[in-house]
Amino acid sequence: MILSPPITPSSEIRLSMHERGFAVLSAQTVAQLGRCNLSDLQDLKQYWNDLPRDPYLRDGGRYRFRRHASYQIQGEKIEMVPHRAHWQSQEYNALHGGIERWFEPIQAVLAANPSWRSLLCGIANLLSGLQPTNTWFVEAHQFRIDTTDGIGRPTPEGAHRDGVDFVAVFLLDRVGIKGGETRIFEAHDSSGLRFTLTEPWSLLLMNDARMIHESTPIQPTGSHGYRDTLVLTYRAGGFQDSPKSSQQQ
Repeated sequence: MILSPPITPSSEIRLSMHERGFAVLSAQTVAQLGRCNLSDLQDLKQYWNDLPRDPYLRDGGRYRFRRHASYQIQGEKIEMVPHRAHWQSQEYNALHGGIERWFEPIQAVLAANPSWRSLLCGIANLLSGLQPTNTWFVEAHQFRIDTTDGIGRPTPEGAHRDGVDFVAVFLLDRVGIKGGETRIFEAHDSSGLRFTLTEPWSLLLMNDARMIHESTPIQPTGSHGYRDTLVLTYRAGGFQDSPKSSQQQ
């Protein structure tokens, strides 16, 4: 059974973020925040068809593909920073924390796409209304989870926080799968919520200090299936970097 997500009206996003620590946005609301046409966002889905396999999975799986990019956003100014490693401490990622993970960068044609850049700035502007910040340090992760091994795990590390200020999880596509249920929990309480994002470009936006999140494994309904997502993390005060990082590949 698929549980429908509790969609937040656009007029109540800030209230929901303040009171509940999260909001679930429809694709149309996402397009409005990004000041772009939904059809232009849908066109971006093609850039999920050429993601390299994630070489860092410690469970031995072959089911995750991804690309990565980092940005600094100040108001309407967005700047991609030189390609850098993705790093999390073991406090936030017990499975893959403590190591520098150098993923392939996003494709140049996607990085230059006006709708892509407008979307990242639009989310930053919304978050600045919640937490006034001069500069957002943003990491963008393109993910494809597939069923090559019979099962795919969107969050092999389990329920977690990311060590940032805000996390935005966009569902781009579900093809030939079951599962992939989103589960969120209050970090300092036992209460939680579960639902399945199905609408392309719908969004779960979370205050990372307040919410723990995970997605359940996926299985194919036929011979093969996959689930595409975009995860954006927004952090004030700088990127998460390894204490020993040289940031040289």
